[in-house]
Amino acid sequence: MTERVLLVGGGGREHAIADELAGDCELYAAAGNRNPGIAELADGFRELDTEDPDAVVDYALDVDATLAVVGPEGPLAAGVVDALDDEDVYAFGPKQADARIETDKTFQREFMAEHDVPGQAAFETFEDSDAAADYVESVEGDVAVKPAGLTGGKGVRVTGDQLSKAEAADYVRSSEHDEWVVEERLVGEEVTVQAFVANRDVRPTPVAHDHGRALEGDEGANTGGMGSYTGPDWTLPFVTDDEYEACVDTLEAVVDALPKYRGVLYGQFMLTDDGPKVVEFNARFGDPEALNTLPTMETPLIDVLTAARDDDPLPDPEFADVATVCKYVVPDGYPTNPEGGTRVTIDAADLDDAELFYASVDAREDGIYTTTSRSYAVVGFGSSIPDAEAEASAALGDLPEGLRVRRDIGTDALLQERIDHMDDVRGE
Repeated sequence: MTERVLLVGGGGREHAIADELAGDCELYAAAGNRNPGIAELADGFRELDTEDPDAVVDYALDVDATLAVVGPEGPLAAGVVDALDDEDVYAFGPKQADARIETDKTFQREFMAEHDVPGQAAFETFEDSDAAADYVESVEGDVAVKPAGLTGGKGVRVTGDQLSKAEAADYVRSSEHDEWVVEERLVGEEVTVQAFVANRDVRPTPVAHDHGRALEGDEGANTGGMGSYTGPDWTLPFVTDDEYEACVDTLEAVVDALPKYRGVLYGQFMLTDDGPKVVEFNARFGDPEALNTLPTMETPLIDVLTAARDDDPLPDPEFADVATVCKYVVPDGYPTNPEGGTRVTIDAADLDDAELFYASVDAREDGIYTTTSRSYAVVGFGSSIPDAEAEASAALGDLPEGLRVRRDIGTDALLQERIDHMDDVRGE
């Protein structure tokens, strides 16, 4: 029987998921905006509010979906998986209660403490912004200040790096958020380890390194991710095998404590002098990290989905021995004051050792235009990270006015900075 899969979400992550599934199933997609890359791959595409469980369920039943994949965090928080389950449509993604590992940072830290999940950072939680701000001003040492709810990767502020304690306290007091988590500032390099999870099986994928800051040299505001890379052998030059295994151990400890968890579990870790510490968990694939991981996966994603649904052991995913470098193209001014409306000139058909993934774009009759969010990503492939970076840069070419990209992601110079920094952190 050919599976009929409903993909929920319309960003770059979902374009990568659609690209991996296309040809192995009948693919249907639902998103708030029409992603032209997904629409081209899908047998059907409907624009709808993906955070409205009833609307998603109605479309799933209309197309007789036998499986669903929920990509973004918003629908998970809204209970879309629960609603699909109620109609006997198996959705690969955590139910609302388990998705709190991402959607509620207070729950996340208290859950780790209750279940002795390794990699915990020192933290305090607050239900009042004034109390959180007073604590930030009074506590010794630098801190990371996080709204407890979802912020699209843009809500965290770190003292001693981005701003002073007084500025961080002002940020907390002036924010619309009430609940906060204040954590010790972790020093090291951040890495991401993602895993497929179902029926208590945990199947990890290669480690990735994301670049969240908007500007070259790791300057500027936090973003949803300006780009990322993976190495050709599951790890990276500044990550030890023991550190990778410790990250996997943490993911397995989460699943031990959440035995009904299913979907993708994403762990973002800081490699510190005391081993990997948890920065955050996400209850879905990262964006951009999914764009590195899925194109190199040799195990069909549909096999993972059907095994999860049928209570079979999840396959051990295999990946090609290649490095990847992903670079996101964004509108000028992103993320604080973005200016959309620039025509996208790159053509996926012209790419050789690279792939194009659309994120937030406006498909018009005369072409594709940017909105005010991340526009599209190019992923280059090579035998090493610098080789993959060269392919990504060649594919990007000269961008028109109104668009920008972090050219330094994946370069020899920035990679060496990471290596040298971790040598210093470890005291080597």
